Amino acid sequence: MLFSILILILELMKNNNYLKIIDQIEKIRSNNNVNWMNVLRLAFKLDPNQAKKIMKKINYDDKKISQLLNKLSK
Repeated sequence: MLFSILILILELMKNNNYLKIIDQIEKIRSNNNVNWMNVLRLAFKLDPNQAKKIMKKINYDDKKISQLLNKLSK
């Protein structure tokens, strides 16, 4: 019984560490999203036509990534 409780505690601690790491990633991604949007605004201010071409390429690759993620989630 005691061993089972210790195992459960260790698992909870490990899961808590995962959640802490996920929280850190979320904060970093949030900041990075702001940076990304600032770059996007700048690109469209400086050269809208070139920015559109680049965004089209990014969107195309993002769709390919989404398709692969869908395969993983099945």
